[in-house]
Amino acid sequence: MKSLFKYSIGIFLLLLTGSCQEDFLDQVPDDRLTIEQVFMRRETSEQYLANVYNYIKDESYLTNNAPWIGLSDEGDITYDRPGYLTFLMNIGNWSAASGYYDNYYSDYYKGIRSATTFINNIGGNPQFTPELITRRTAEARFVRAFLYFSLLRTWGPITILGDEVLPGDLDPTDPLLHLPRNSYDECVDYIVSELDLAGQDLPLHWTTQESNSQQYGVGEFGRATKVACMALKSRLLLYAASPLFNGNQEYAGFVNLDGKPLINQQYSAVKWERAAKAAKDIIDLGVLSLYKKNNAQGNFDPLLSYRSVFLDAWNPEVIFTRVSNNLPGWERASSPRLASGYASTGPTQQMVDAYYMANGMRPILGYNANGSPIINAQSGYTETGFTAAATKYTLPNTYNMYVNREPRFYANVNYNGAQWINTSEGVKVIQTYNSGESGPAGSWDHSRTGYINRKNVSPAANPRTAVNTARPYLMFRYAEILLNYVEALNETDPGNPDILRYLNSIRERAGIPQFGEGASPLPVPGSQSAMREAIWHERRVELSFEHMRYFDTRRWKIAEQTDAGPFYGMNISADPPAFYNRTVFETRVFRKSYYFFPIPQPEINKNSNLVQNPGY
Repeated sequence: MKSLFKYSIGIFLLLLTGSCQEDFLDQVPDDRLTIEQVFMRRETSEQYLANVYNYIKDESYLTNNAPWIGLSDEGDITYDRPGYLTFLMNIGNWSAASGYYDNYYSDYYKGIRSATTFINNIGGNPQFTPELITRRTAEARFVRAFLYFSLLRTWGPITILGDEVLPGDLDPTDPLLHLPRNSYDECVDYIVSELDLAGQDLPLHWTTQESNSQQYGVGEFGRATKVACMALKSRLLLYAASPLFNGNQEYAGFVNLDGKPLINQQYSAVKWERAAKAAKDIIDLGVLSLYKKNNAQGNFDPLLSYRSVFLDAWNPEVIFTRVSNNLPGWERASSPRLASGYASTGPTQQMVDAYYMANGMRPILGYNANGSPIINAQSGYTETGFTAAATKYTLPNTYNMYVNREPRFYANVNYNGAQWINTSEGVKVIQTYNSGESGPAGSWDHSRTGYINRKNVSPAANPRTAVNTARPYLMFRYAEILLNYVEALNETDPGNPDILRYLNSIRERAGIPQFGEGASPLPVPGSQSAMREAIWHERRVELSFEHMRYFDTRRWKIAEQTDAGPFYGMNISADPPAFYNRTVFETRVFRKSYYFFPIPQPEINKNSNLVQNPGY
């Protein structure tokens, strides 16, 4: 049933982008538009859909906008100080009444209702061709599925609203306002069915700007495609197959008021099979590839290749992006103060330790009870002394902890003594120790870990001169699909040659030795559990700082180990050599309840059938 209620023009304009507001006002003769009037015009209908897309959160920047890095073991945000949410959440100051990210919950449901309104009303637009109506409807369906997934990954089982848009004047006691939560499996099946349906009516994939403009007109990049639907389905089904949701008996008491279980207690290998197939279906399309670039001498360059995945728009690895974003803010936060940046995003020592050596070996195998590292002697790693000469990626007098590491380390991490990537003003050396240019003695803006993020920062960026490189924010890419596939395949068909094939393809692009290949091959992980650990670690490194680690440690049910206890960095209260001592910058708290965010308390208060997440 189509909704007949009216929208206030004032509210509607708040939903539009600034460039559209003026044009829209010029065409509106009075102060109100009915929903039917909105969908009688092409321009207003397109503006409405643009707003639906905008409900997909811009997670290109951190602080209170995207908490996932600062809440995981890979990163810290200098702004994690009293008053900032991730700081409070990391120290355990968190409850259902805290209100942390409650706006995300409500915004996602607002977006879902807006998408449904679009789906229900666009069919009568006389200025749209039937083909365009079909395609735009599918786009709205994709966004709605994306928003449901965003709720599901954060709050667990949610309430599916279906295709009805509720009138705004419903009585508070109306049953439609008191719907219970659907089970997790019901949510997954619904989202999958919506993605499959949307994918039937969408273009396969944007490949080049030329083909984009010729077939569909300029401005279609960034919209939903069939491959984007398939990628979201792949991520969703991988999560659904994982230990947190697949036979997790710790949630036996997680039920609705009528006793309906919200998370299935029976383990199902079929869930892994579905996840493996969803990823393999994308691979078999043959339209995506790992992005590779050559250097000025015409030779493959792994650092340039990996770094450019995020900098070169619409490259062959890109699946889905957010065109409108705050990447300039990310670049400034991730730039040292020598470039007028904030130096406010810091990889943890645990994340620095995770990157491989150039020989493909892990430098750190674990930690002793006192937090000291268990060094892999075979890797060549050392935490003493400085290199006398420059190496391929490091300057002279670099601390040996940072020497001979893999290319992805140098693409992702600024460490003390690293060269700043923008050389337009000459060679500059980053200093994160106490009295250094980006150290705590000079400003409140500094990294608490002694490291600064480098990933997704362009060498052309220069916060000092307000220069940034506008580009789409990458949300889905092909490397994730390969890692989804090998993880799921290892759980359902260990020993399948595809596991080693695609895992090695990630390592080959990264510029490190592959398992079982080459003149001095690394040993192939010899069991299903050993391969699982290798896949998990590769995923941690390859997808670092892409908002994936937070959800991975939770779906694997290891967050109680990875996200609790002392977190380390360098000793930023000192200058070298004391700076190079591992030092605790924060002791974090993780409770079992933290596997999910709490349902906002106001929502619980309004809906008599809405049960709270366990532990809150």
